[in-house]
Amino acid sequence: MARAEIPKQVRRFIAKHIDSVGELEALLLLRSAPEEVWDVPRIMSRLYIDEAETTRILDRLCRSGFLVLIDKRYEYRCRTQDLQQAVDAVAEFYARHLIPITNMIHAKSRRIREFADAFRFRKDS
Repeated sequence: MARAEIPKQVRRFIAKHIDSVGELEALLLLRSAPEEVWDVPRIMSRLYIDEAETTRILDRLCRSGFLVLIDKRYEYRCRTQDLQQAVDAVAEFYARHLIPITNMIHAKSRRIREFADAFRFRKDS
């Protein structure tokens, strides 16, 4: 499936809110059980990422309005109905088309790194 076949709403959501596959996986994990409350060790064990990265991802998802932090535990609670609908659309598409979504996220990450590298000073300059 080509990137052009990813629905526009899904493309916009990822471009605006998701910087890594880990972020998307964390968001969808907590979405899959909204009645549960998740702590960092539990999420780490499900996503196979270290504590620092897990905490960074969860904090970013909180700032973006997808999660809330209560007593060191995270809950899936979208700030708006529009965010909720967008996450639902992404989850539905991702469940059937994992590769195009992960490719899109990896391409976005590469572009961000290339942009940042353009501003690095090099010894040989």
